[in-house]
Amino acid sequence: MDAADSPAPSPEGAENLSGPDIIAGYVKNLPGKPGVYRMFGADGEVLYVGKARNLKNRVANYAKSGGHTNRIALMISLTRSMEFVVTATETEALLLEANLIKRLKPRFNIILRDDKSFPYILIRTGHDAPQITKHRGSRKAKGEYFGPFASAGAVNRTLNTLQKAFLLRTCTDSVYEGRSRPCMLYQIKRCAGPCVGLIEPDAYRALVGEAEAFLRGKSNALREDLSAKMQAASEALDFERAASLRDRIKAIASVTTDQGINPDGVEEADIIALAQEGGKSCVQVFFFRAGQNWGNQSFFPRHEQDADPADVLSAFIAQFYDDRPAPALILTSHALPDGELIAEALTLRSSRKVTVHTPSRGEKRKLVAQTRRNAEEALTRRMSESASQAQLLKGVAKVFALAEPPQRIEVYDNSHIQGTNALGAMIVAGPEGFTKNHYRRFNMKPEDVVTNDDFAMMNAMLRRRFSRMLKEQGEGAPVPDLVLIDGGKGQLSAARAVMEELGLTDIPLAAIAKGPERDAGREAFYMDGRAPFKLPMNDPVLYYLQRLRDEAHRFAIGGHRAKRERAIRDNPLDGIPGVGPSRKKALLAHFGSAKAVRGAALSDLEGVEGVSKAMAKRIYDWFRDA
Repeated sequence: MDAADSPAPSPEGAENLSGPDIIAGYVKNLPGKPGVYRMFGADGEVLYVGKARNLKNRVANYAKSGGHTNRIALMISLTRSMEFVVTATETEALLLEANLIKRLKPRFNIILRDDKSFPYILIRTGHDAPQITKHRGSRKAKGEYFGPFASAGAVNRTLNTLQKAFLLRTCTDSVYEGRSRPCMLYQIKRCAGPCVGLIEPDAYRALVGEAEAFLRGKSNALREDLSAKMQAASEALDFERAASLRDRIKAIASVTTDQGINPDGVEEADIIALAQEGGKSCVQVFFFRAGQNWGNQSFFPRHEQDADPADVLSAFIAQFYDDRPAPALILTSHALPDGELIAEALTLRSSRKVTVHTPSRGEKRKLVAQTRRNAEEALTRRMSESASQAQLLKGVAKVFALAEPPQRIEVYDNSHIQGTNALGAMIVAGPEGFTKNHYRRFNMKPEDVVTNDDFAMMNAMLRRRFSRMLKEQGEGAPVPDLVLIDGGKGQLSAARAVMEELGLTDIPLAAIAKGPERDAGREAFYMDGRAPFKLPMNDPVLYYLQRLRDEAHRFAIGGHRAKRERAIRDNPLDGIPGVGPSRKKALLAHFGSAKAVRGAALSDLEGVEGVSKAMAKRIYDWFRDA
């Protein structure tokens, strides 16, 4: 992108000028070129990010005294400075605008709030026996990625079927290297057993190729090929192989027939439909890949009540594909005024042709109509839940003497077993319910904090959370309206000490302590300046606060268990400098297990083929120093 930030100083005497006058002061120095502009308020808050084919003309419109909606007029009146980025094309401006909106979340823009990453299926190719696994996040691992899937459940169901159909391994490399006999997955016909040589490398690679072909939509050709092989095996009286091929064909068929929405004629597309009611919107996305429905997801963008449906959909699409690959075809429920520009931008980003289309007839129109019905139903459910949620938050404000219902509640808990695998957790709730993409876990290391001291852990967790919040304040870091601690008076004191040290005494703090014998309904609440108090057993607000506390506990316990299982699963030989897959295999073949290697004498280590005296000494010292 041929662009550079051009921070523009406020016009001289801006503190005494109106918003339109301030904006007019920038116009005379702006080029008639494509670009992106940012509007800032008095405190440096980013009010709005916009793109323009002609910066000078677009910004000049804001300097006019009339003809604006109430929302735009308010935005203009609050503007105290602007910044500009000139780009080579309007397409580049669109891409930059979407990126800045997602990062800065300006007050007056349409915002895609649920911005979690989607899971993919990854076939890792950096190994002689490629692994098939679920993947989420950046694509650093070498391999073939297939997706996105709408949820982890959709990935898990497909992976389960792929194991039956293609017998690919799902174990990690460290587990694979340590096997001396096949695991249970081989016994139940979910893996071909490459770890112990139960399948030839070429045959295993053929299975990998078949799995990739299936995930690319070539299921019909694959089934025909497997059917021919099954028939040949049956005629050769090789009934065991014929039965195995039959089971694989059935597994493939189970994926391609159980779709929910008919994907005929749609090989690779995202179906995106919008429903609006009462100033709220729901965008529903169905993912079709390889001719299969890989699930759907609902999104609820933030926008002003009078936002135009096509504008909401355009903003959603630009932000949605900012950090994820677009499919070849995007079908929308509303015709987009800048649809061609969006398609051009996505084509530029994807390095392949992307089409954005609003179908008017045929199967594709039916798909869009059904997706829109899903959006309408999801929006109805959301609005119903929001109404009851608003009442609960009013109750929370009353219980904790808050000036108004909280928009962001943060709840903290920690988990450990006698100080091991210690972990802290934060969950977030508000008017839309639990905000799971804002959940955070905090690993606690013994060298940083006493991990069998709950008060010290709470102190350390809050220090990390709020120190980071202070650093990122200028970038729109979220500030809680209420911090709820799972614990009693001691935990509250630990939390208060951190907040006072950081100068955050204006954030309300409360603690919820379990009742006698941990009875639900007999919880005691603690706040500074108040005696401990309880709520009536049948109070809906009490049930709500219990749900918050239980969700934080669930999230903390889940993270702790995963951390403990990883520690158990990790091969003790991992991490020893100079011990790669070959030496690891030699050591395990010689001693039978990693535990036996750990306890081996130096002379025994020196007797392993491929292990020099220096390497044996390194391995011996590694375990003695651990």
